[in-house]
Amino acid sequence: MIFIPNEDEDIINGASLVNPPRQITSEKLGEVKRINAEWVALIPYAFSREGEPSVSFDHSRQWWGEHTDGNCMLIQYAKNNGLKVMVKPHVWARGAGWVGEYDLDSEEKWKIWETDYTKYIMNHAIKADSLKVELFCIGTEYRIPAKERPEFWRSLIAKVRKVYSGKITYASNWDNYENITWWDAVDYIGIDAYFPLVDGNHPSIDEIKMGWKPIKEDLATFSSQWKKPILFTEYGFQSANGAVGRHWEIDKSETNANTQLQADAYEATFQVFTNESWWLGGFFWKWHLTSGHGRWRGTEWTPQSKPAEEVIAKWYGKKH
Repeated sequence: MIFIPNEDEDIINGASLVNPPRQITSEKLGEVKRINAEWVALIPYAFSREGEPSVSFDHSRQWWGEHTDGNCMLIQYAKNNGLKVMVKPHVWARGAGWVGEYDLDSEEKWKIWETDYTKYIMNHAIKADSLKVELFCIGTEYRIPAKERPEFWRSLIAKVRKVYSGKITYASNWDNYENITWWDAVDYIGIDAYFPLVDGNHPSIDEIKMGWKPIKEDLATFSSQWKKPILFTEYGFQSANGAVGRHWEIDKSETNANTQLQADAYEATFQVFTNESWWLGGFFWKWHLTSGHGRWRGTEWTPQSKPAEEVIAKWYGKKH
């Protein structure tokens, strides 16, 4: 049986914003509307060190992108431009980078981590509620604690619901969402959907669609089991040869750039998922608020000033 969400659940056509390193104006947030995006994801980062339990945030040198006050200003800028917002806290593990393999070697350390992480999340949840943020993500891509400490997450979600009145999700990595046992506690199943689809430098749109087919079937079944819609809390493709395969192995040199594959991958993805009743849309990765350093060219994730931008604008502009 296919899960049918409530009729008031509109498709989310969102962009994940790159935190600006310097001051911007409100108008910069409005530029995402040129691709018909109605949502943005704002990501206030915190930091841990591999093997250590502390979670630190609100560093003044990163005021615009990561400090609570800077993030609140970006939320207000988004609201000024008529955009809906997901606040998506994300911890960066110094020494390892990705928190997917973050682990601690004692229960005592895990308890310290839980206390610190709760302070970080509650801080942003309270601010998100005060600014009428529509969607709050309680975590991003933790693999080990998300699987092994379910009662912590249930307790955290309950605390967040006491101070935040919007919808709640969690951003699981594409290869870990099935290991999470507390999806019933959130409103949406969130997946950072970087699934390897098909090998090769430049598969066709039809080949990419075939790569999505078994994944889509698994996701539809999973949605029905939990009776929750699925949101792609992140999704997207680099503009490089091989971008629909094992993206973490891609050659990022300029000579490997392939902007047309990026466009084809988005086209295939929208063709596969649009109008599936259980799919809530998502936030593509990523959109820069400032330019420079060749980020909008080459093999970068952003679709800005590339053929993929037109593809996204076309599909985001459709009425679902």
